[in-house]
Amino acid sequence: MPTDFSFDPETGEIRDEAPKGNLTEFTVTEISHALKRTIEDRFGQVRVRGEISGYRGAHSSGHCYFSLKDDGAKIDAVIWRGSFNRLRSKLQEGLEVVASGKLTSYPGKSSYQIVIENVEPAGVGALMALLEERRKKLAAEGLFDAARKRPLPFLPQTIGIVTSPTGAVIRDILHRLADRFPRHVMVWPVRVQGETAAAEVVAAIQGFNAMVQKPDLLIVARGGGSLEDLWPFNDEAIVRAVVASGIPVISAIGHETDTTLIDHAADWRAPTPTAAAERAVPVRADLLEQVASLRARQRRAMGRVLQERRLRLQSASRALPKPDDLLAIARQRLDAAAGRLPQSLRANVQRHGLALARTSGRLSARSLQSRISDTRRRLGELQARGSRALRLVLAKRQERLTAESKLFASLNYRSVLARGFAVVRDAAGKALPLASAVPPGAKLAIEFSDGTVAAKADVPTKQGSLF
Repeated sequence: MPTDFSFDPETGEIRDEAPKGNLTEFTVTEISHALKRTIEDRFGQVRVRGEISGYRGAHSSGHCYFSLKDDGAKIDAVIWRGSFNRLRSKLQEGLEVVASGKLTSYPGKSSYQIVIENVEPAGVGALMALLEERRKKLAAEGLFDAARKRPLPFLPQTIGIVTSPTGAVIRDILHRLADRFPRHVMVWPVRVQGETAAAEVVAAIQGFNAMVQKPDLLIVARGGGSLEDLWPFNDEAIVRAVVASGIPVISAIGHETDTTLIDHAADWRAPTPTAAAERAVPVRADLLEQVASLRARQRRAMGRVLQERRLRLQSASRALPKPDDLLAIARQRLDAAAGRLPQSLRANVQRHGLALARTSGRLSARSLQSRISDTRRRLGELQARGSRALRLVLAKRQERLTAESKLFASLNYRSVLARGFAVVRDAAGKALPLASAVPPGAKLAIEFSDGTVAAKADVPTKQGSLF
């Protein structure tokens, strides 16, 4: 006997309890909404692997519409504008991806679709294609040019290491540094795998560069792994952080055969983390041996130089005359001069004695008295002439003083007061030349030739009188 079915739009369940003649009637919208709730409740968040099909970029609204397909089926996909702008992977037609999102239905077409929130390349082939595309883009910007790579310090005082704080990598680097040439090491712990790894490595590089006491060298390292494990070090943000770093960077990612984009951007690429430590510092014992060898070579070279100079000096000394030969003529001259000296001294004394005798013959008491008399006469004449000149100067100064005294007396205002005039002053002692300058009631002082009288100004008359 055939079974009748019924559909519950609230729960999305299909029942066979209702008789055929009593089936509930639903609208198309009700059925669509019930299916939508069933799909979303049943599946929720899913990860779907497939090939991108019908991709034409973002719509004018900013949303993106395409399909995911495999060999047996095809599903519509949509990425809303906010999620599309946050995608880390670039979408392209035919790329195999793993899309994370939720299933839902689109009632307008009676179809279901996946609303994608994140997209990751699927498979090594897709990752390699994406890696090559990103490498070409960054290389075109000149970020991998050899000309911009900086030389590494010969012996850094401080080394900054960006890696996981656990595992063999950090131990290998520290042990190798300690064996070769112990240095001060600063470790910035980061995740080296997973979604947050790239952001943490970028923050570590920028953090080291922001320090006041910066390291002299940075090592970014992690152990080997698959392409997916090493994928964070192909992130564009890490490449740009390494290029912008003011500190030289050594990259040591994976094994010798592993290559990531950070290797192209770093100032030096180490095949292994241990090789990075070896490149960072020289071997102290080798340096000491080299210094000792150079010191020995220096001593030998100095010995050869001194021996050569000694031989040259000996050869030159044989060509020089002996000191006795150089002084022989001078000694003879000295002896000859010493032999002539007593005779020369006697001749000199005799010559000066004769000159003294001739001079003393001209000197007598009479001549000396005559000279003294002449000197006294000339001195008296000079005194007389000086007295006359002094009296003449004093007379001229007296006449000038008398004339100036008369001029001062004629210009002195007190001479005017003696002729019957007076000087009117205000309370501050300032002379008042005009009656119009005197305000009524002002206190005045009137100075006569024989004294001063106090007064008070009244209203001026038409003739200008103040009293």
